This record gives sequence, structure tokens and C-alpha cells, in this order.
Amino acid sequence: MTLKEDTILNKGLTRRTTLTGLLGGVALAIMPGMSGRLHAQSAPIGFMTAGQGSAFLPYGQGVGAWLASSDTPIDVLESAGSNDNLKAVDSDPSMTGMAFLGSAASAIAGTGPFDGAPTGNVRALFPTYNTSFQIAALRDSGLSSFSELDGKRVGVGPAGGPAENFFRAAQTVAGIETTIVNGSPAELGDMLVAGDIDALWQGAIAPIPALTAVQSRADAVVFGLTEEQVAGMLEALPYLARQSIAPGTYDGQTEEIVSVAGWNVVIAHVDMPEETAYALTRNVLAAEDPASQIHPFAASTRAEYAPLNTVVPYHPGAIRALREFGVTL
Repeated sequence: MTLKEDTILNKGLTRRTTLTGLLGGVALAIMPGMSGRLHAQSAPIGFMTAGQGSAFLPYGQGVGAWLASSDTPIDVLESAGSNDNLKAVDSDPSMTGMAFLGSAASAIAGTGPFDGAPTGNVRALFPTYNTSFQIAALRDSGLSSFSELDGKRVGVGPAGGPAENFFRAAQTVAGIETTIVNGSPAELGDMLVAGDIDALWQGAIAPIPALTAVQSRADAVVFGLTEEQVAGMLEALPYLARQSIAPGTYDGQTEEIVSVAGWNVVIAHVDMPEETAYALTRNVLAAEDPASQIHPFAASTRAEYAPLNTVVPYHPGAIRALREFGVTL
């Protein structure tokens, strides 16, 4: 069973959130009191996120609002997620975006959805947050473990996206077969509530917005992987890590949820001017309390976590900014 991507996701760059009444020729400038000044840009910097129901989108909107208030505006764009973002940034020096390191590893190597087309122009600016993967199912379905998804219809996000890729890896490790259903997180949440699919697998910072949205509309349980399944995933994908989700993170959750997780970063083109990359990186990381100043998902958007990205090389402008925060890569 498949779900046709809606027009927004098929077009990739479509719906824009313009946060400062942007006009062509708006200048990007360093925050007051900071050294350096950017040259005027002929167009605002695009910032690709993901679709409705994702964590990338509200995070990006928070970054956009923060940068707007400090006179470095960006144009927040919806997309189909990491894979779209990596491809767009690789081909356009005026574009930035968010990317999961698992997807970035495939992109740089030219494997999976990037087979034969490696993204050699992508560079990292700063870390965002850790993405972990969980599953939601309606309580009356009786599903409460990953192995019980065998033979079921499981929503996994946009076709070929990181959620689908890591779900396929997990089901291989678990030795199960499922019917994979594609669509945006919001669409798949609607389908789960309606009973058109049996479970929804998603990755984001916990609690995952798409899963809490389901719980707000229906009696649903959230679960993860077994320790054995986690070990199998880490052996197959060594850039992932074990993650524990504390009781109470989700409604009705009384026990720890165990799963896998990986970092996300903001990416830019290697040919982005160094001053632009420096300004964007420094202005975002200047937030003293990013969880309140940018978005709750941004609690880990701090310079100290930059070394945890060992997949995407950092842009020279970002390296310069990170050094000013005491981080040497």
C-alpha cells in the first residue's frame, strides 16, 4: 500500500515562511556587538527543513525568528526532508538546510538514494539536535514491540527518506517484513488514527511531534527496539548510538523506551562565502538558552556538540565561529 506524496513534498521547495518581510537585496549582518559585517546579499539565504508534522520545520521556524531578530534573516522552506535538503544544498551556494547524519553519510558516499551522485559540495555549519526513532500504534491494536510489526502496514515518512531507510535497516535486523507506507508525518498520523495503517515509525527529538500528535487524538502507545535490535543497528550503522527515552516522555509511558539515535546538522554549500557561513553559525550559537530563545528542540544547539559530527566536514566560516566559542575541530 502506498500513499502518493502531496504536491508540497513532490515539488521539494514550495511553501515558504518569510519571517521578516524579506525583500531582494536584504543585507545579512552580524549581531550588534559582534565583529565582522556581511556584504549585501542579492537574495535571502534559503533554509530547507521538512514537511508538516516534522521536527525540522518548527526548529527551522525558530531559527528563522531568532536570526530575524538579530538582522540575519533567512527564508524558511518546507521540503521532503534530509535527502531533498542535501541535494539542493549540494547544487546551490545560496541554500542551507537541515540534514540527519545518517542521510549525509549516504550522500557523501554516493550510496542508497544518492547512488552514483555523491554530494561533494556539502559542508556543516552547526549541530542541531539528536534524532531518535520510535513507533506509535493504537492501543487497541495490541501492538507494543517492534517484532510484532511483522506483516503490518507501517508509515515511515517520505519515500526514500531517512525514516524509511532506518526502518528498513531495523526490520532487517529484527527479521520481519512489513508493508511500507509513505507520506508526510502529518498524513501518516491521520492514517494511523483512521486505522488505515497499523503503526507509525518516525525520527526526531523526543517526544517526536508526529507521535505526540497521534496521542493527542487517539489512545496510542509508543515503543522502540529491544537491546538486541539496538546492538544489531549499531553494528550495521556505527554512526548511530543507543538512546534511552525516560518514562513519562509520552502519555501513558511507564517504562524506559530504548532505541537508536543520530545527530542532525545545518548544512551549506562549500562555496558559500566564508563571512556568510561565519555569521549564520555565530548568530545561532550566540543564543545563551537556545531552548527558550530558538525552540525547545534547540536545547542541544550548542558549539560544544559540534565535534560529535564526524560525517560532514565543517565549512571554514563555521570553523572560525566555533573557534570563537572555544571549540577546535
